[in-house]
Amino acid sequence: MTNKSYTKIITSDPNLIPEVNIFLFDILKPLNIDKTLLSNINLAISEGLSNAMVHGNKLDPKKNVIITLSCFDDKIEISIKDNGKGFNPDEVPDPTHPDNLLRDSGRGIYIMRSFIDDVQYNFTSDGTELKLTFFYKK
Repeated sequence: MTNKSYTKIITSDPNLIPEVNIFLFDILKPLNIDKTLLSNINLAISEGLSNAMVHGNKLDPKKNVIITLSCFDDKIEISIKDNGKGFNPDEVPDPTHPDNLLRDSGRGIYIMRSFIDDVQYNFTSDGTELKLTFFYKK
């Protein structure tokens, strides 16, 4: 697959996360991607969608999350866009700091950055976009 993009729009309902994963994995299946990478993609998508729905859209069912999957010869890019005001990723507390070890939240960005090739945030007047890039070889 070279430079093909697919988009899915959902409401801010966490119960829809498995549906998005199925949608994306049906597209990725022909690429014969390593199971470890697929697992990483699954975790990243789930975390990114959850963050977009909960933190970005505040679980407002009137607000949508837009997921775009772009496939290239050597990489996969996934964009998750919400209607949130944004945040400063550098100000998110370090979850490995002893004061934060028992907190219920705050690990998602750290986890994604630890196993995704590239994690970027784009902040616009109409929302926040999380862009995840995964490199792979056929």
